[in-house]
Amino acid sequence: MVLGLWDPFREINEIQREMNRMFDRLAAPRTATGESGLAFLPAVEMHDDPEAITLKLELPGIDASDLDIQATAEAVSISGERRFEKRTEDKGVTRSEFRYGRFQRVIPLPNRIQHDQVKAEYKNGILTLTLPKAESERAQLVKVNVVS
Repeated sequence: MVLGLWDPFREINEIQREMNRMFDRLAAPRTATGESGLAFLPAVEMHDDPEAITLKLELPGIDASDLDIQATAEAVSISGERRFEKRTEDKGVTRSEFRYGRFQRVIPLPNRIQHDQVKAEYKNGILTLTLPKAESERAQLVKVNVVS
């Protein structure tokens, strides 16, 4: 008989993986056309420098014409749709883990921006938004006095 150390975290990880698989099956039923009932949320990366905020979103498989981008001084809203590709096959089985359908992502910003100066570039499935900060929000040096 071989004795080993019991690792409770291994069992917890296995339970979590099983629950994730269960929720994936329940939360994303397919319609008759194969479209997912649950839209996806694109991954976002934010970079904040003294002059501007840069947002990058992963949006592979989406045409730029299917994107709607709106900006206010405090937030950016990106919405769009990944359309289901209809296929006709005589033989074989297709299994897809892709998410299709509409999505919307509202991203609150850490600083106010000049929302009328936003620039957008879409290349290789990556949407890059450059959001210039409002003049009043740009980094200002403030002297802090220490009381002892």
